[in-house]
Amino acid sequence: MRKLMKAFVRDERGVSAMEYAVLAGIVVLALGAMASTFSSSISSMFDSLFNKVSTAQKVS
Repeated sequence: MRKLMKAFVRDERGVSAMEYAVLAGIVVLALGAMASTFSSSISSMFDSLFNKVSTAQKVS
């Protein structure tokens, strides 16, 4: 039983997969933070575009 436990502790095959999972989680959090930061400016840009198109349609 001790040999099995020692072998389990020394086994590092799943370590790189865990590191990639942590890295992917950090990237997802960063993208989420950026999306929430820029969402209001993107929304106002589309509102402005919609207003300009609506005004152009009324004039013509």
